[in-house]
Amino acid sequence: MKTNIKTEKAIFASGCFWGTQHHFDKHEGVISTLVGYTGGTSENPTYEEVSTDSTGHREAIEIVFDPTRTSYESLTKLFFETHNFSQPNGQGPDIGERYTSAVYYMNEKQKEIAEKLVTELESKNLTVTTKILATLPFYPAEEHHQKYYEKTGGAPYCHVYIKRFND
Repeated sequence: MKTNIKTEKAIFASGCFWGTQHHFDKHEGVISTLVGYTGGTSENPTYEEVSTDSTGHREAIEIVFDPTRTSYESLTKLFFETHNFSQPNGQGPDIGERYTSAVYYMNEKQKEIAEKLVTELESKNLTVTTKILATLPFYPAEEHHQKYYEKTGGAPYCHVYIKRFND
């Protein structure tokens, strides 16, 4: 017997999308992830176009999750715990607008959660450069970028897990 699961989505940008996807794919309650581009001005951009930093897009990840098994807050905490949200113009050696940190909220509840977590980090004297923005169209990246580390056997070099929240 099949049951219909009510799913929700989250979109985050935290530098190179390969490393971001690597961490979210392992998180309990995540049903699927898709790397791609959001935040820019052109429709259906290619990696080559986004790489010029002229389209305004960020490398991002779209996450479909089961809210009975994980929460948006839990996913947002993982987002903040797997990248350097204090770096203003990229992640590690990856420099440029396409690698900057952003939460793309889908509703007011998601926005409030992201803002609450930023406030919590700032109360610990941490600098947060992450933008909290309304969701814009998300365009999937080319197939060879999907599940990159799974395909290549590599490991993220810009995304290291650092516990930042007390739960």
